[in-house]
Parts: sequence; structure tokens; C-alpha cells
Amino acid sequence: MTSAPAVIVYPPDEEGGRRVRVDGEVLGRAYGVQDVARFLQEAGLQDWDEMDVVRSALVEWRGGGPDVWDH
Repeated sequence: MTSAPAVIVYPPDEEGGRRVRVDGEVLGRAYGVQDVARFLQEAGLQDWDEMDVVRSALVEWRGGGPDVWDH
């Protein structure tokens, strides 16, 4: 059985983007929940969508939840 990846979404930067880290690797900067879902799909969670990102306990939101995109 494979374990689910550890996902961290960091606080918004000065441009409103949030770094997304999966299993210790930064995948990029997200500007909305849709971007986070796309990064997770690329990381192997192909069936994840925006609602999965918002609801999942696997995603650790730092500096605000999924509705915070401004610094």
C-alpha cells in the first residue's frame, strides 16, 4: 500500500502566489485552488479536483486556508 503524499501550501507571497510542496519537493506557485489541484494531479493524484483539495486533511494550509490568496 502506498501512502498519500504530504502536501503543504505555504502562505501567500507579495504577489498572492502560494508555494506548493508535495513530499518535500516544491511543485510550483499556485494562485488558486485550481492550481493546487493541477499540481496534485501531476504528482499522481489524477482524480483529484478543487473540492478534494479543499476538503482533504492531507493538505496542510499555512498562513490561511484555501480561501486566502492575498498577503
